[in-house]
Amino acid sequence: MWRYLKRLIIGKPLKTMDEGGQSLTKFKALALLSSDALSSVAYGTEQITTVLITLSAAALMYQLYAAALVLVLLFAITMSYRQIIRAYPSGGGAYVVASTNWGRPAGLVAGGSLLVDYMLTVAVSVTSGTEAITSAVPALGPYQVLIAVLIVIAIMALNLRGMRESASFLTFPVYFFIIMIIGMILWGVMNIASGNLTYHAAAPVGGAVQGMTLILFIRAFSSGSSSLTGVEAISNAVPNFKRPKRKNAANTLAIMSVVLAFFFGGITYLSYYLGIKPQADNTVLSQIASSVFGHGLFYYLLQLATALILAVAANTGFSAFPILAYNLAKDKFLPHAYMDRGDRLGYSNGIISLAVGAIALIFIFHGKTALLIPLYAVGVFVPFTLSQSGMIVHWFRERGRWWWMKASVNLLGALMSLGLVVALFWLRFGNVWPYLIVMPALLYMFYRIHMHYKRVAAQLRVVAKEKAELHDYDGATVIVLVSNVTRVTAAAVNYARSIGDYVIAMHVSFDENPEKEHKTAAEFKSTFPDVRFVDIHSSYRSIATPTLRFCDVIAKRAAERNFSTTVLVPQFVPKKPWQNILHNQTSLRLRAVLNSRENIIVSTYNYHLKE
Repeated sequence: MWRYLKRLIIGKPLKTMDEGGQSLTKFKALALLSSDALSSVAYGTEQITTVLITLSAAALMYQLYAAALVLVLLFAITMSYRQIIRAYPSGGGAYVVASTNWGRPAGLVAGGSLLVDYMLTVAVSVTSGTEAITSAVPALGPYQVLIAVLIVIAIMALNLRGMRESASFLTFPVYFFIIMIIGMILWGVMNIASGNLTYHAAAPVGGAVQGMTLILFIRAFSSGSSSLTGVEAISNAVPNFKRPKRKNAANTLAIMSVVLAFFFGGITYLSYYLGIKPQADNTVLSQIASSVFGHGLFYYLLQLATALILAVAANTGFSAFPILAYNLAKDKFLPHAYMDRGDRLGYSNGIISLAVGAIALIFIFHGKTALLIPLYAVGVFVPFTLSQSGMIVHWFRERGRWWWMKASVNLLGALMSLGLVVALFWLRFGNVWPYLIVMPALLYMFYRIHMHYKRVAAQLRVVAKEKAELHDYDGATVIVLVSNVTRVTAAAVNYARSIGDYVIAMHVSFDENPEKEHKTAAEFKSTFPDVRFVDIHSSYRSIATPTLRFCDVIAKRAAERNFSTTVLVPQFVPKKPWQNILHNQTSLRLRAVLNSRENIIVSTYNYHLKE
């Protein structure tokens, strides 16, 4: 049943040789990897104005200056990540750059930050989309968390089907949003030029605003910088592009950044010119669209496009998280399961882990976007700082043509990113303090996993010119676990006699039906008179504990005679897999407890039913 359900949701498995067909063109990659960055313009300008309006309406003039700084930072980050794509095309982005140039600890901080940030990407995007839905349909308000969780599960299922299908699905909402925002900005500017839109700004550009402070401006700038989250995703997913991978990834990043800059700059300008003020029940983008389009068809189309892209923006995290987890697993800092490809050639364990983490965040923060954004920004600007400063080290080491100019761009981005991190901890500590707990916990986990893999490798490695320590046994003791006398038992005992010098049949009896227990013992002894039968009584209806104690005693005695000890667990296998749910799984529990013993070999004898 599970297999049929899996095929329905995920689709038929793909051959390994089909991997090339799953690679992304620039057109599809822009839809798959830029939805997070592009969707952030829906709340980026609003984050700036929300801070500035706390002083006065006149202070909203400073949103233009804050936006200008955000665009400078976007330029520096884009140039830096284009360099990263060309220098480190294996993916991993900030993790690989920081590890290579600053050392492993810095790389793990960058990698851990991005792992959490991608979970936050999914949570923020989905909760934002859900808020747009509940704003349009207030009756759905009480179900906001449930709707967000269902959206995450739906996007997870889509990604489990493979990159090509998820990219095809995302093409419409992303490009629909791009067309609507371009249309709104151009139509708004045309109406301003023709005088159809009236200037409503509360203060002219350059005018003095009483009470304005540097701290308030920095706080507005740091809030608006949330629009840059998601820019790094393309550098993490370079292996997913069609050949030439570096060129296609770098060009896709450039296209995305140009579009993002146009959107953010255009929306901020219209917000200032029209005198838009943030409202609790009406977003800044909605107010701009209302002023430009009126409450007609195009207004509702833009609202629909915004809701769609916010809902699917989570897909950026689903595209980048598995590749980053793969790189960490390859370096033995995450379980090797993250290196396994699923039926559709995606890293399924990474996709599922991301969905589980995002759902947990949605429950923790009750689906409120505003509570997530500051932590979201810290999670991405710490890797920005490490990757851009790492590229400075890279250029000083590699040199090359115009290296000093490239390093200067990285220096600008690194300083601005570092300034934002400091500002966020200074001004928004109440929102970002969990980072100081989560990051040490992640680093501890990374190092524990790494140490485990190193110890396992040391114990399994065969040293050259060193003979492996192999123990020579004088014989074999085989314990057959018996519940009752059946064909399964008979076949298992017969097999045990063929491999063992000394065979013991062990049965656990209970108080409920003593006559049945005596009958089982008598029947076994008459069927196998040459095999020792041991009946262990259990007053507490437990099978595992008495079995383990008995096997420990026999194993100890066998070791004194230099015998090996094998426990044979008989079980029958139904013809249909779904029929397993109709039978108890005692054999699974027994094998689980017996596997804890170093001096006992556990083996299963399977008897397959024909009907």
